[in-house]
Amino acid sequence: MSTLTLLPVIQAAACCAPLTRDPLSQSQADDLAKSLKAIADPARLRLISIIAASEGQEACVCDLTEPLDIGQPTVSHHLKVLTDAGFLSRSKRGTWAYYKLVPGALDSLSRLLVTT
Repeated sequence: MSTLTLLPVIQAAACCAPLTRDPLSQSQADDLAKSLKAIADPARLRLISIIAASEGQEACVCDLTEPLDIGQPTVSHHLKVLTDAGFLSRSKRGTWAYYKLVPGALDSLSRLLVTT
């Protein structure tokens, strides 16, 4: 099993008030932009949705290529981007990789975008 490290989306949410309350520092803005860029792709949004809707909010990479109708290398690239951004965690079981939604990662991002 891989270990989960503290990633930008979670760091930004832990340190910052919503965007509309206090100005972001340059570092905070850079981290938030990386997180938003990671999910600003239709295939990545679909991957998050499929994984989140799966039992235990977890899915095998082998089950993710067909719904997106794209090749396995491309799916793997998108999964790596989402994992690096802190939205997914990865574990290896035999020859298969399983991806799981990081608890609170989407909530953390949404808290930054609220206006109250």
